This record gives sequence, structure tokens and C-alpha cells, in this order.
Amino acid sequence: MTKNTYSGLEADIERLDAFALENSGAYADGEPFPHIAIDDFVYDAALDGILDEVATQGVMEWSDMSDRFQQKSACNSTRAMGPKTRALMQFLNGQEVIMFLEVLTGIKGLVPDPLLAGGGIHELREGGFLGVHADFNFQKHMRLDRRINLLLYLNRDWDEAWGGNLELWDTQMTSCVKRFAPLFNRCVIFNTTDKSFHGNPQPVHAPDGRVRRSIAMYYYTNGRPDGEVADEHMTLFQYRPGEGSAADRGKRMLKRFVPPIITDLIDRRRN
Repeated sequence: MTKNTYSGLEADIERLDAFALENSGAYADGEPFPHIAIDDFVYDAALDGILDEVATQGVMEWSDMSDRFQQKSACNSTRAMGPKTRALMQFLNGQEVIMFLEVLTGIKGLVPDPLLAGGGIHELREGGFLGVHADFNFQKHMRLDRRINLLLYLNRDWDEAWGGNLELWDTQMTSCVKRFAPLFNRCVIFNTTDKSFHGNPQPVHAPDGRVRRSIAMYYYTNGRPDGEVADEHMTLFQYRPGEGSAADRGKRMLKRFVPPIITDLIDRRRN
């Protein structure tokens, strides 16, 4: 089996290429929106080196986000990252991964984001969470439409009971359709639209001060299918059943009985 080496980072590109060819149909048919999970995405040793850097890098520039919808920390400054972490970011933004993603997702003309806008290293510490949401849909600096998320998890021996699981919700926000534990070297890839609701709403409560870590990479195109076009917006947080005010719950109920074309128009005007 041939290995591809990128700046000291080893990844089995042939395996990924074969996976993309074999699973493009499963990706497209994913519910509640196109997605797939891949375990052992890169070689374990590569991620071990990155974990060492993240845990010891004193100059890591963390941005903390804390409000009713989220409590998380992120770093997207490659200058503040160690060399192994930078190499991984370059690999995930490189030719091999772009070609793999285009075959897997069927989306051609994908463009990586070297600025890592909203991406990079993410951490959920004790009590951390990220509410269910649809992502921002436009990268203003590059003037491109956001199409694909790639999430790579860095958590060895993670217990699902500790929270922080990735949840994929239906378009009406009535139920969680899929749930993925953030296990070490597990990669989850999915399409991003105004209706691809996802998040980590269950707060993290892990022993011994353990932190839930992930790498988030986003990919773009110049334009998107007509059926996905919407006005530019930032993150659209959603309430799960039982959350929010009575007015918020009324809006969710309305969406269950009013045709989507009408509720979509209402949402676009609001956004």
C-alpha cells in the first residue's frame, strides 16, 4: 500500500480515494442532509503529534465565544500553531483532500479557505457546548459560497456520556436524526445549506479536566445551486423542542404546518 507524505504528515490517500468512489452514493443519500463519517481519517501518529502541540503551545491564540447559544474556544491563527498542526491544516486544504471531497460529495470546483474563517482548532471545555445551527453561508473575504464542512476529532477514549456529540437535525427542528461521538481520528463531512442544522448541544462534562477538541475545515464554491441560494447571513441558531420562549416555540409549530416555501420567505426576510 502506497503512502503519501506531506510535510511529515502521512495519510493514506489511496484509501481515501477508494472510499470516495465507493461511498459517493451513500453520502448523497445521507439523512437529514448529505453527510458521512469516516474513522481513521489520517494516521493516528500524526494526530498524536498535533495533540501534543495543542496541549503545550503557550502562544496559542484562543478566541472565546460565550452566549446563550454557545460556549466554546477556537484558534484559526496558523502563526500561533505548532509545525505539525500547520502541516495538517495545509494538507486538509491541499490538492489531495480537495479531489477526494469533490468525488465524495459530487460538488465540483471546491475552493479551500487558507484564512480558516470560523475554522481551525475548536475546544469545548467543562460546560462547553454549541447550539444547533445552520452555518454562515458566505465567506466575505474570498466572496465565495460555503458548501462543505469537514470535522476531524482529536479525543482519545471519549465516552459519549461526557457530552459533546455531533447532532444532525431535521429541517423542521423536530428531532435529532443522526448523532456522532467525537472519537479520535473520526471525520464527519457534510453539505452546508440554510437547512443543514447541526451542533453539539449537550454540554461537556468530562473527568480530570479533559477537553473536547476538533479541527474544523470549510470548503467553498463560486456560486451554488439555485435551490440553495439565500441572502448572506451569519450563523442561524435554532431552538430544539422545549427550548426558547413561547414565541419561539410558536414559530416552530408554524413551520410544521405552513408550506416550506412560505416559511423560507419569512426566514429570508428576517435574516
